[in-house]
Amino acid sequence: MKTGIAGIRKQVKSKVDGLSPVYRGLLLVAVVMCALSVVTSQHKARKLFIELQKEKEQTQQMDVEWGQLQLEQSTWATPARVEEVAVKKLQMQLPKNGQIQFIWVKPNGGTKLQR
Repeated sequence: MKTGIAGIRKQVKSKVDGLSPVYRGLLLVAVVMCALSVVTSQHKARKLFIELQKEKEQTQQMDVEWGQLQLEQSTWATPARVEEVAVKKLQMQLPKNGQIQFIWVKPNGGTKLQR
């Protein structure tokens, strides 16, 4: 036997009609409380979703900025740029052949100086 919505309403109404007014009031309060809790939870979920979207957007902006900073760092750290700064600002120069010394470390712990 198929029970439609009208049949279900009749069954619920017959059960509720048999209850005392106190129980009906309690049921009404319970239904209202459940409805309010659903509305409250949906509102909280929407607020959290909006906050999540803002955080994702901020993450994306930070990723873009990170990429730009990496590009800038690679530009500043090129050997030609480092050499230019060393020569112009720090007055450094390449050592001459006679100024270079090599220190060899022997496996047994001794050292050997070579020019």
